Amino acid sequence: MLDQDYSVSELVIMGFQGKTLRPETLNTISTGRPPLFILFSHNYESKEQLIALTDELQVRVREAGHTLPAIISADQEGGRVQRFRKDFTLLPSAQKVGEKASPNLTFDLTRIQAKELFSAGIQLNYAPVCDINTNPANPVIGDRAYGTTSDIVTRMASAVVRGHLTEGVEPCIKHFPGHGDTHLDSHESLPTVHTPLETLRYREWTPFHRAMKSGANFLMSAHILLPHLDGKNPGTLSPTFLREHLRGTLMYQGIVVSDDMEMGAITSNYGTEEAPVLALQAGCDLLCYRSEEAALVAMESIRKALVESRLDPSLLKGSIDRVRKIRSGIRLARERMSLVERLQNIGSNEHQAFVQSQFS
Repeated sequence: MLDQDYSVSELVIMGFQGKTLRPETLNTISTGRPPLFILFSHNYESKEQLIALTDELQVRVREAGHTLPAIISADQEGGRVQRFRKDFTLLPSAQKVGEKASPNLTFDLTRIQAKELFSAGIQLNYAPVCDINTNPANPVIGDRAYGTTSDIVTRMASAVVRGHLTEGVEPCIKHFPGHGDTHLDSHESLPTVHTPLETLRYREWTPFHRAMKSGANFLMSAHILLPHLDGKNPGTLSPTFLREHLRGTLMYQGIVVSDDMEMGAITSNYGTEEAPVLALQAGCDLLCYRSEEAALVAMESIRKALVESRLDPSLLKGSIDRVRKIRSGIRLARERMSLVERLQNIGSNEHQAFVQSQFS
């Protein structure tokens, strides 16, 4: 089992319903003590409401006994993937940004985005997309990618990482080992890819590798199957990709976050109780669940696997320690700025004017 001061809840990123904390969610936080959360558009109404929600999450996590801050995360890429729209400065798609071919501009745009997220109480943003849009018929990446070549994606993704870190927000590069050449949407089913290993190394993995060197501490796995390299497990559940290639070949030392474990690629092919165990065994440090209910099932499955000795406690302690190291360095807007300043930063006239001047 895990030592007493470790909890399986520290391995799960939990979503929840509501624009305020419902009694059941408050109970989960006080009893299960999860310190990691993901917010979606259904959690958002206005910048005032969002700040109140993220501040309360931090207070409740501290009251539950955590000495380190919570990590509150969201998908705020730009373009069609922006969970917070009203009040925020909206950025164009990665494709449009990539067409400018300017890392300096990309850095400046990202600083705007990250400054607003930081002010809102978000510590982790699931961006940039490091996938290369090599398949024009790709139903899930498309204009979320910065381009169709390794060079442009590498330069833009590195700038995005640096822009986030400059403003105190952790970026999460995604989706390893590369989702750009798929023909199915992993939200619905499990895509199969036949890209050769050498092509993965010199093309698909170059943006990831440069982003790591730029300071990325978080990386998101992809629910895609490459049967010629691992005939059984998709990326998220594959020791071949997460341990041999990511940790070994690319020497990644950061945190591996699963893509949403409630996506069809996982739920349609792997049991809800077995999938979290497989992902942790494969090398994931954090498992992402969009719903509170599924997150609770995952936590119980992990506890059961520990009791049955199907999970190595030292492996999970290593994951928790990696996350705690990042949590120990988190800066919170609520401790550094007044509420007035935080509200003024979000969607400021200066931010909006800059974006309009570049993409009018």
